[in-house]
Amino acid sequence: MKKTNLILLLPAILLILQLASCKHDPDLSVLPVNPDPPEPTIGCDPDSVYFVNTVFPLIQSSCAMSGCHDAATAREGVVLTDYYRIMITGEVNPGNAGDSKIYEVLNEDGEDRMPPPPAQPLNADQKAIIAKWINQGAHNNACTETNCDTLNVTFSGIIMPIVQTNCSGCHSGASPGGGISLTNYNGVEAIASTGQLLGVVKHLTGYRPMPPSGQLSDCQIAQINKWITNGKPNN
Repeated sequence: MKKTNLILLLPAILLILQLASCKHDPDLSVLPVNPDPPEPTIGCDPDSVYFVNTVFPLIQSSCAMSGCHDAATAREGVVLTDYYRIMITGEVNPGNAGDSKIYEVLNEDGEDRMPPPPAQPLNADQKAIIAKWINQGAHNNACTETNCDTLNVTFSGIIMPIVQTNCSGCHSGASPGGGISLTNYNGVEAIASTGQLLGVVKHLTGYRPMPPSGQLSDCQIAQINKWITNGKPNN
């Protein structure tokens, strides 16, 4: 081939090489911004993990915050603001938690761990919830409780798990949101004593609605109210 012809073809060759080596990010603009949640099933199977009830609030509280994986920040191209974006940018492989990026990073060390330091890591139970949801197929599912226990409300068995799933991601670590740490009984009891805990979860006038992922279920609000009415025992 003549040298002149090679020079003329050089831009085309470079373009081909560039296209061949380019990794295309998913086009998130084609996905619904705020997809409607699935129609909940009546009754919650104790052996099933439901995305809307448990997984989404946990991810919202721990990962989809400003500066991390909300739509505006999108660190490393990861957006965890709804089911579709969690599945795509979180590289969820339904049926295989071990081969799902969103689960892998929960078990990394140091700066690679998510949520990154100084935020608290997810505890073993929270990691197990996400793993089980993925292994069960990573469905966009939801359920409605039919039996709400407001008689046997304990802090360790009911209140703290609600707080850990929905609140502690933002309200933990060295710089908790609003200066409010909810990682143990003392922190939760203190904010409950001011009336703020019940105010935010019930979306009362004058309080900032919490959690950001959406209002707690009627059952969860009733259980928190019952615990407060009972004197906020550390049981």
